[in-house]
Amino acid sequence: MIHRSPNHEEADVSKATLSRMPAYLRYLKEESVKGVEYVASAAIAKDMAVSAVLVRKDLALVSSVAGRPRLGFEVNGLIADIEKFLGYDNVSDALVVGVGGLGRAFLGYEGFKNYGLNIVAGFDVDPRLIGTEISQKPVLSMDALSAFVQQRNINIGIITVPKRAAQEVCDRMIEAGLKAIWNFASVKLNVPNGVIVRYEDLAASLAMLSGELFNMLEKK
Repeated sequence: MIHRSPNHEEADVSKATLSRMPAYLRYLKEESVKGVEYVASAAIAKDMAVSAVLVRKDLALVSSVAGRPRLGFEVNGLIADIEKFLGYDNVSDALVVGVGGLGRAFLGYEGFKNYGLNIVAGFDVDPRLIGTEISQKPVLSMDALSAFVQQRNINIGIITVPKRAAQEVCDRMIEAGLKAIWNFASVKLNVPNGVIVRYEDLAASLAMLSGELFNMLEKK
């Protein structure tokens, strides 16, 4: 994947590097709140349990901020560069399909805005939910999906329906014009080229956590 960076015309950024950027951003924002103006790569590395060399290499790919001898990186400048690289400085509107427990949680969670995501509405087929609001956000009928996407120029959809309904929801999202789908249903989706899908399998994550806990307790 090619990303533009302040230091390079074109920089090859690996998925591993990309996955570390939100953690860098979290750490830097925490330091900024404390009033810290400069931070050393060694301090970032210790927090993330990686090497300082790796931190400097990652940050050089996405930031114009150079570390200063004995001071380190200028915190606020580095925050701005990482947010620009990740697109967090340009909030993207998104919608949720499936206003059950998880969908409601997404609609009510304002923290996504810190990561450039603004969930503006929920969609469902339950007539008891359609026309209501959750956290001041409307719950609309699936019949209104296409028009809503076009009017609001939305690109991101979040699927929080049971897996049996996920593919149909996915198809309707694509027909409406959505280009990126965050899927929380435990099923593989069929999508055409040009549509991005990110999977989050909560059941699989819980199984891994339980397995690791079991193994740890067995060793004791």
